Amino acid sequence: MDIPELFLKKNEDKRLRLGHLWIFSNEIDSKRSPLNGFAPGDLARVLAHDGKPLGTAYVNPNALICARLLSRKPNLKCGANFFKERLQTALALRETVFDKPYYRLVFGESDGLPGLVIDRFGDVLSVQITTAGIEQRKDILLAALVDVLDPAAIVFKNDNSQRQLEGLDTASVVAYGALPESLIIEENGAKFRIDILNGQKTGWFYDHRMSRAELARIAKGRRVLDLFSYTGAWAMPSAIAGALEVTCVDGSESALNLARENAVLNGVEDRVQFAHSDVFDFLKEARQERRLYDMIVLDPPALIKRKKDYQQGYEAYRRLNHLALQVLAKNGILISASCSFHLSQGDLHEILRSSGRHIDRHLTFIAQGGQGPDHPIDPAIPETQYLKTFFCSVSSAL
Repeated sequence: MDIPELFLKKNEDKRLRLGHLWIFSNEIDSKRSPLNGFAPGDLARVLAHDGKPLGTAYVNPNALICARLLSRKPNLKCGANFFKERLQTALALRETVFDKPYYRLVFGESDGLPGLVIDRFGDVLSVQITTAGIEQRKDILLAALVDVLDPAAIVFKNDNSQRQLEGLDTASVVAYGALPESLIIEENGAKFRIDILNGQKTGWFYDHRMSRAELARIAKGRRVLDLFSYTGAWAMPSAIAGALEVTCVDGSESALNLARENAVLNGVEDRVQFAHSDVFDFLKEARQERRLYDMIVLDPPALIKRKKDYQQGYEAYRRLNHLALQVLAKNGILISASCSFHLSQGDLHEILRSSGRHIDRHLTFIAQGGQGPDHPIDPAIPETQYLKTFFCSVSSAL
């Protein structure tokens, strides 16, 4: 069966020809192909203004990103074979770089599946669908996942704001099998109990895996402060590696409860302590009481979710880094990260430079980190590269 055509305005095909997958509503030739002629999730053959085919996309006429390319083929059949082939390709990459089944299996556009993120926790899959195009085909996706991976359970983790923008429900469900009473994963030699249904995002953050391994290499003998600690992903490898003490600070009591369980699980409960607090308040109090730490991990959630929030978010990152440096001991190490796409690596670089100068400290970068290989970066899609991390050595002024 033929699919309807979606025409672009003149000269609006350049980004797609360079490799990007997104089409914005103001790029559509609405006279030749009115968006109101499509229902959310419909497939369309995308054509340049001169009629040359660009590929097959799914459409949501109600969204700013109104279409996303699934293939450069103009007559794609988005059925079981399509999903199985993309999943098998993604799986082959992960099995090449990881020896255990704990990783992000699908990273949206980078794996040719825009609108889809899947994290693998052993034989449990946490699936986050953020677009109507994938939502409309979730039953086909579910069958493909069962066929390719034979999991014990699949959760559709739907509680995110992107689904609201696409007009989708936000109730998370166990779509296949049954979740075990206790789900434990491994990362860098540490074990973690996770809560998919009630946790943030998919239930875990695999993206900092490589930076956490670097942290463990230099944590021995140090007093570590883990800010925005969530369930202890940075804290546990620090303690296992021989940190003298680790303090986890987070505003979520439920996250800290899981962190406490993870400390016990890894046999380091005697060296890990927990503070249920707003991070800004904790840092101000630590400064007033002159409490100092040898190593500080500053890994906040995305503080700039939309471009229009840039200025406010930039200021929040600046204040956090400035406060953290004020409670860092002499010859200490600050690990400063940002997962906000709209805060560039250059922005974070400048925040650290200016914060160090402002309090008259000599700050140098000794390492840099980013997302692991299960979060592959598509060079044609800047949005797939979002994570940046600086390991900073901080000493007295020269």
